[in-house]
Amino acid sequence: MLLPLSYRLRFTKKLGAVVGCTDAYGSTTGLSKSMQLMEKTEIRFIFLWQPHWFPSDLAIDVSWGVGVGLGLTPCLCPRRNRAEGKVLETVGMFEAPKQHGKYETGQLFLHSVFGYRGIVLFPWQARLYDRDVTSPVQDKSENAAGHGSKEVKGKTHTYYQVLIDARDCPHISQRSQTEAVTFLANHDDSRALYAIPGLDYVSHEDILPYSSTDQVPIQHELFERFLIYDQTKVPPFVARDTLCAWQEKNHPWLELSDVHRETTDNIRVTVIPFYMGMREAQNSHVYWWRYCIRLENLDNEVVQLRERHWRIFSLSGTLETVRGRGVVGREPVLSKEQPAFQYSSHVSLQASSGHMWGTFRFEKPDGSHFDVRIPPFSLESNKDEKTPPSGLHW
Repeated sequence: MLLPLSYRLRFTKKLGAVVGCTDAYGSTTGLSKSMQLMEKTEIRFIFLWQPHWFPSDLAIDVSWGVGVGLGLTPCLCPRRNRAEGKVLETVGMFEAPKQHGKYETGQLFLHSVFGYRGIVLFPWQARLYDRDVTSPVQDKSENAAGHGSKEVKGKTHTYYQVLIDARDCPHISQRSQTEAVTFLANHDDSRALYAIPGLDYVSHEDILPYSSTDQVPIQHELFERFLIYDQTKVPPFVARDTLCAWQEKNHPWLELSDVHRETTDNIRVTVIPFYMGMREAQNSHVYWWRYCIRLENLDNEVVQLRERHWRIFSLSGTLETVRGRGVVGREPVLSKEQPAFQYSSHVSLQASSGHMWGTFRFEKPDGSHFDVRIPPFSLESNKDEKTPPSGLHW
């Protein structure tokens, strides 16, 4: 079956199922499930498309001609002749995902959930508190605190600081914010926050590595400032001194330390909090945090986020309740074709630490509702760093 206003990449019968589908708005389906056999295949080419070239009456199929060198032949099947040009674009060659060890600085990848092209800057080692996994031995010294929640032992998990290809940002903005990494602005700046566009955190299992012969394969204003091409290296993109200096100077505000995850009725919620710093306001200290949330539908049933309900506890003794429609002005639909949504928001307290927890209310196609738990997570300040960044340090 051809998908309307879309394209499909299909493996041979021997290798499995669909690689991925992208609708006319540029949203990419979840690739993680369909790509799980990638490490066992020899299909190595990635094809992406340019949505503004896409004619409404064009259906595209891809046939694989396997021969010497595994040559692949994309076949466009227009219903009538078009002169707009190509729709599929060769990007590079897939590599086997790493089951052990970390990806190096300069590793090119395709995001398995949101489909964008990116490159690894450096890794972070986080503590993952997964409430879907029960541990026979509880170690309270490593437990993430929570209110009315079971205690969960954390385990080490690798995330990566990455750059997103600017060409892909407009096509993923409805499913994942591309300006989600924010910082406190200078004291004399009229803005409260500023963002670095195209900067993201990616879990190890979301990386689909590939290689490219292009010396500038990622379009991002920081790419050539942070990385330099060296054909003698693998991967052939190595860190410049500016990247090392930037990481060192901004480490307290970039570091990812704790990740919290919980699944309710096949909706998985992942939360990553970040301490942003402290500001003085009206003779008091105000502490700021950013938190990134990903919602994933692990089932085939379509659901829509309708409401959020937060409980925010401060060490000063206050307990705040926040209710509202949707998140960041949206009420995303999670379906089999588009199973995930990711966003970032902020919270401030007049205390150096606190906790947050709550629920998201979802609606099913029949109009019924159900609540999904947000895993409780701590808001901890970095006492070793009293002054947040006063601009982008190089």
